[in-house]
Amino acid sequence: MVFVHLYLGNVLALLLFVHYSNGDESSDPGPQRRAQGPGPAPTLGPLTRLEGIKVGHERKVQLVADRDHFIRTLSLKPLLFEIPGFLSDEECRLIIHLAQMKGLQRSQILPTEEYEEAMGTMQVSQLDLFRLLDQNRDGRLQLREVLAQTRLGNGRWMTPENIQEMYSAIKADPDGDGVLSLQEFSDMDLRDFHKYMRSHEAASSELVRNSHHTWLYQGEGAHHIMRAIRQRVLRLTRLSPEIVELSEPLQVVRYGEGGHYHAHVDSGPVYPETICSHTKLVANESVPFETSCRYMTVLFYLNNVTGGGETVFPVADNRTYDEMSLIQDDVDLRDTRRHCDKGNLRVKPQQGTAVFWYNYLPDGQGWVGDVDDYSLHGGCLVTSGTKWIANNWINVDPSRARQALFQQEMARLAREGGTDSQPEWALDRAYRDARVEL
Repeated sequence: MVFVHLYLGNVLALLLFVHYSNGDESSDPGPQRRAQGPGPAPTLGPLTRLEGIKVGHERKVQLVADRDHFIRTLSLKPLLFEIPGFLSDEECRLIIHLAQMKGLQRSQILPTEEYEEAMGTMQVSQLDLFRLLDQNRDGRLQLREVLAQTRLGNGRWMTPENIQEMYSAIKADPDGDGVLSLQEFSDMDLRDFHKYMRSHEAASSELVRNSHHTWLYQGEGAHHIMRAIRQRVLRLTRLSPEIVELSEPLQVVRYGEGGHYHAHVDSGPVYPETICSHTKLVANESVPFETSCRYMTVLFYLNNVTGGGETVFPVADNRTYDEMSLIQDDVDLRDTRRHCDKGNLRVKPQQGTAVFWYNYLPDGQGWVGDVDDYSLHGGCLVTSGTKWIANNWINVDPSRARQALFQQEMARLAREGGTDSQPEWALDRAYRDARVEL
């Protein structure tokens, strides 16, 4: 599933790529799958959040019976930790083997006709778009302003050169200075940008993400090691079993030589126009967009990489965060092919090591607050060899009431049994009963 960090500055149709839900009745879970509990959902307790203390702080934890692990604080903004030896070499090899058995698919697919349909739902005038993009309010759109608000330009990674090429192709910038006035912006047809993008095939190196991935089931009936890893994550995060067990399956990703993932955040805020993918089952409202609400990311390194492949956090522990400061002169800190070495923090892949961080700030009441902008991260260019990682995302809806309703509904379905005892997107019916011993 394509995930997009959606916010109002990204509604420029030229460069918006969203996971669009068109409200097709065939995909509607229907009233029989809505919450049918005897009463209102219970109030959920506060979410557990580890304290970072200070960078370099270490604490000992026991996650398995026969050994101790050490958690080391890597940064406070975002709250980021490292655990060497979280997985054994055998567990790493098993995960890779299971992923290869299942088969991996390209991680990023450029948008289809749904993209144009989504564009049509945006009731925003070009004047409003211009004002959203014009960060310094000088009445002119610099390339840096356009790039800062367009993280995922139509599935391609946008560079100043890309933007200028498009400007030239559709004659949006008559004087060729790379700056659009309000009049120039108003005169152009934004659909021309989309047509231009569709007419130019992107190379793998030009995509936001260049990798292959698959999903591995971790629920009841999964391989015993897959279950053990999920239980280990449960002990690590100290979150409720309901939250962890109802989160996404394990994503396994392979980056070949030349692979990368430009800087991004794993989760997005839920505006009135969006809803969390995992709790849409119980949502009564109809909204056009959905996003993956990922409270935490737990990332596992499954092998040692010959060259490159670090995980970069470009603005970790910066004193302040300013979106515009990510792009200065010819340096875009989000560009993991060109400028990984300029990021504040880089984590070298080490087989068996796990890193984990929180994608949201606390709201002061024990629940999810705003997205932590400092959680911006990416996968640096793999210069030699192959990189294997896996992700366990812990899903929590920023709406405490909706998360509670979701958990109540899942508990009801589990009591009734059958294939509906877990959310549809969490199931992997074709593979969950596989048994592999290495």
